[in-house]
Parts: sequence; structure tokens; C-alpha cells
Amino acid sequence: MSDRLRAVFVAAALFCLGMVAVPAPSFAIGFSAEPAIHPVTGLADTANVKPILSNNLDAIQVPAIESIASPAAAIPPAGIGAQTLAQLVDARETSDTVDREHECLAGAVYFESKGEPLEGQLAVAEVVLNRAASGRFPPSVCSVVFQPGQFSFVRGGTMPTIRRDSPAWQEAVAVSSIARDRLWKDVVPNAMYFHAARISTSWGKQRVARLGHHIFYR
Repeated sequence: MSDRLRAVFVAAALFCLGMVAVPAPSFAIGFSAEPAIHPVTGLADTANVKPILSNNLDAIQVPAIESIASPAAAIPPAGIGAQTLAQLVDARETSDTVDREHECLAGAVYFESKGEPLEGQLAVAEVVLNRAASGRFPPSVCSVVFQPGQFSFVRGGTMPTIRRDSPAWQEAVAVSSIARDRLWKDVVPNAMYFHAARISTSWGKQRVARLGHHIFYR
């Protein structure tokens, strides 16, 4: 073999060895910018994100798209559309009042409407609260209840003895608590007067409703 031919073979061999030793370039797709969050859908908006090529795999960082949690469903206020009045009363029944005003309100419910439907008991509590807030009657629950000549169960400025272990008292405490905290819709809106249904009267006031054994007026 001539020297010229031998040189050609050596050059060819060296070229092949060089091709094996040099790794082929690797390409990866990256993004030119972080994707924005779409203001309506809450998802990543990649419409304006342009792909780029790189031969450095470690340099490419694909932005993570975090899922946007949907807002929790609104929880209705206690007792409004969530449960019945009876269930709400059962959940709050207790023989304990939280303060003197609560005691006076529960006493009015107990002596005026114990044993009546819950709506009728709630209506009595609403009348007392409406009076206290009206500016036309004394400004506190107890002063409304003990105002002379307003409630027949009040005698000598005091209430009769309450049977605090009775279901009727526990119910009255729960009903008055619900009325005070506005946990149920008004059953006699703006009513400030009531009388026993068996009594015939010509008060000349606007009648609101008849609930239990009473008729309510504003």
C-alpha cells in the first residue's frame, strides 16, 4: 500500500473515532416568560408564552402551573334556610340565661307563651325586642318587660317563680336567645303589641299575624 493511500485510511479512522467521542447536542423546549394567570378562568394563560430551544437541559425550567382552588360555597347563616326553627331550638335548649336581659326576655316568652307553637313564642320575644329598640318604650329589655301595666304576669315589679327544670323554660331560653341573636327571620316584623286571641278589641292598629294564642299588631 502506498504512503498516500495509508494516510487516507488513517484520516478516515480518526474522523470516525471523533464522531463517536463527541456527544450529539441535546435540545429542550423552554418558555420565554412565566405564564400569567387568566383573571376570569383562574388558569395559566400560555397564549403569549413563546417556546425557546436550548442545548442545556439543566438551564431549562418549565414553570409550574398551580391549580387554583375554587372558593368554598357560601354557608348560609345559622337557622336561615339551613334548618327548621324546631331544630335550631333543640340545638340551643338550656336552662341557663347568659345575662339579666336574656333572663327578662326568656321570662316574657315563658309566661306569655309557654306551650304554644315556636313561632308564637318567637313572636312574643320579637315584640319585646322591637319595643326596646323603638325609642317609644323604655330602652332595655328588662325595662320593657317590667314597665307598669304592660304584661299581666308581672306583679309588684317582679316575675313569678320559674320552674327552671321544665322543658318549657328551656324552650323559652332557646327561643329568646334565637330572637336576640337574630338567628331566624322575623315572624312578626315591626310588631310592638299583642293580645290574647280570645279577647275582642278595637285598638285601631295594623294587624300583622295571629300566631299561637295571640294576635300581633304594629
